[in-house]
Amino acid sequence: MSLPPVTALAQPRRPELTQQGRLEQIRALTEPLAAVFWQEAAQADRAEQLSDVGVRAIKASGYAALTVPARLGGFGASLHEFAVAQETLGQADASLALVAAMNAHLLGSAGEAGSWPEDVYAELAQAAVTRGALSNSLASEPDLGSPSRGGLPSTRAVRVSGGWQVTGLKTWSTGSRALDFLVVTAAVDGQQVWRFVIPAGTPGVEVLPTWKGSLGLRGSGSDDVQFTDVYVPDSHALPPADPLSAAAQASLAIQASSGGWFWTAVAATYLGVGQSALDTFVRYANERVPTALGEPIATLPKVQQAAGQMGLELLSARALLHSVTRAWTVPEARPGLLPRLAAAKTLCTNAAVNVTDLALRAAGGAALTAGLPLERSFRDARAGLTHPPGDDAALSMLGKQMLKL
Repeated sequence: MSLPPVTALAQPRRPELTQQGRLEQIRALTEPLAAVFWQEAAQADRAEQLSDVGVRAIKASGYAALTVPARLGGFGASLHEFAVAQETLGQADASLALVAAMNAHLLGSAGEAGSWPEDVYAELAQAAVTRGALSNSLASEPDLGSPSRGGLPSTRAVRVSGGWQVTGLKTWSTGSRALDFLVVTAAVDGQQVWRFVIPAGTPGVEVLPTWKGSLGLRGSGSDDVQFTDVYVPDSHALPPADPLSAAAQASLAIQASSGGWFWTAVAATYLGVGQSALDTFVRYANERVPTALGEPIATLPKVQQAAGQMGLELLSARALLHSVTRAWTVPEARPGLLPRLAAAKTLCTNAAVNVTDLALRAAGGAALTAGLPLERSFRDARAGLTHPPGDDAALSMLGKQMLKL
């Protein structure tokens, strides 16, 4: 299958291109890429390995440059365009879709917020444009749990001549072996959390093959990564903003961008998982003709009701996600939109869980076999619940906004 060259989508934003035209360009990119994901998904799941073919397809397609700003040669996708693209990839395979999503949300949020030094951001962005380079933020740790809940990481950065030495262990490192840049959080002086941009292959970086026997996302390559006295020059160390600086005064907007892009990445990907389950069930229901019935099971009222319930959940979740991401174009509105985007993440991930469960029940025994991809969708959907924000945090955020607190 031929894929568009790496620069096919990575062209500056053209003012004359309509929103519909931009979405058509995104579809032209994502549909061939999704076809590769679909072909690779079952084997990668069985082997519990990240698909090399799928990774090469991401890097060759130009998707890595989707959310890079136009001023740096990227497509400059909006949050809504990103959501549309990720849902398409999620329908094909959640594991590879998340590898693509982690790079896209990182470059999209940092580019939108302007929270990185320009030269460091440009290095990662231009690598994405010119060679499809992939980056991811590695923050989770065995003791820390989800960094969204706060706490200092156990990973430490110590000052050395000309830079830093970083030592620690990161978990849930999606796409670890495919990454070109690792953005690693580490504690400095036991007080502050800094980020360090580390190119793959730097001495002292070791990917540990720990991602085995997981419930879902078996093909995501979410291995642990060990850092042992990894040297990082000062130029690639990103300190937190000075509380008294102008940057810190804009911290609410920066936090909004970071949360907004990550939550959209998660919501849209798992929305795609749910849609895939519905599509699979629809095909099965129209093809399955029991001899006792003499016609497709799609003619049965209980099957129609199940399909209707699945559709309702997905339509509701998609409507909220799209309405919030469309409104994201107004910078001043973003902090106020965060609770609704957190709610969209909750609605989309729970819709995926509910829809895959309904599809499994309605399809019956056939859904337990690998002949239908429903069992893989069922497992993958559960992983959506573990991404931040948790349902409790998202509902609290929305509740405070509803209560005008």
